[in-house]
Amino acid sequence: MEIAVIGGGHGCYAAAASLTENGHNVRLWRRNSEALKKIQHNNLIKLTDYKGTRSIKINNISSDLVEVMKGAKLVVLPLPCHTQISLAQQLAPLWQDGQVGYLPPGTFGGYLFAKTAREIGNKSNIIFGETGTLPYLARKQGDDHVRISVYATRLPTGLFPFKDAEIGFNIIKNAFPAAEMITDLLDGALMNAGPIIHPPLIIMNAGPLQHFDTWDIHNEGTQASIRRVTDQLDLERVLLRQALSYEAPHFPLKNHYNDDEDEWMYGNSSHEKLTDSGDWREHIDLQTHRYMMEDTAQGLTFLCSLGRWIKQPMPISEGLLSIGSAIVGSDLYKNGRSLENLGLMKLDFQGFKERLLKGFI
Repeated sequence: MEIAVIGGGHGCYAAAASLTENGHNVRLWRRNSEALKKIQHNNLIKLTDYKGTRSIKINNISSDLVEVMKGAKLVVLPLPCHTQISLAQQLAPLWQDGQVGYLPPGTFGGYLFAKTAREIGNKSNIIFGETGTLPYLARKQGDDHVRISVYATRLPTGLFPFKDAEIGFNIIKNAFPAAEMITDLLDGALMNAGPIIHPPLIIMNAGPLQHFDTWDIHNEGTQASIRRVTDQLDLERVLLRQALSYEAPHFPLKNHYNDDEDEWMYGNSSHEKLTDSGDWREHIDLQTHRYMMEDTAQGLTFLCSLGRWIKQPMPISEGLLSIGSAIVGSDLYKNGRSLENLGLMKLDFQGFKERLLKGFI
């Protein structure tokens, strides 16, 4: 299948290499043309995983977005959601009839991409899917090398518009066999694990993150007191899902840490594989790191916004968002992924569900 992978981060390089190895014809786009030159001379990405290390030849590596998008059946967008607004504007005129966009995960970004395309007059029939995490726990090991520590085993996927869900899901499933269809795009967005795992870790580890040159918030930083906050934050997410009429499975985060529970998105022992790799021992800037700028500023804002909309209490989410705002010195909710900023706050519940079902008509 013709697949465009958009972005230059860890998950993008992992997707380009893995999808190519699985027989797909991949075009990789990255906006930083200078960084791209480091792999363009031979189109090779070195991939390391449980099978060992090998070099994968990518069909097309380009900084030309028009070239990469043309003729792609599936467009994979594994990049931080705080980069989505500018990219949505770039992609808006390029979407074509029948294309499927997949955001793993997206923080309801699929709606943003669809809305932005429609606002500039692009009425192509596009389907967007979102899931709860990246298909890979991956970290780059250099300019042309990525290591995948864990492959996702379950990717609960919601789609927009839901009336075309089966068509979109079949295309996504062809590329990502771990995909499991749930219901609409909001169902998929509310599976996002990032805003549950990362805000307590970066906020409650603020002291050691500023003191030490490197710190592994998934190892030393994941202590029992922080896990208790994470559990309460995840309970808010599940109760919000239920209040919005979404049924189980909810993929509770406790299953990620406990192999005795139902299989989570990354399968059994995934947390141990992550910490054993050592790839997450890193320098984290509280002001700029994606755990703050994406998962807190965007992800928690989205949860809080939904809670405010339906008058569902979200005290842990609101509290962490307020503390995060104090740390960075700005109101994270104001510019975050809220229903207000998406133009959806004016809809009632029935109108929102109809939009999710039918799209823009």
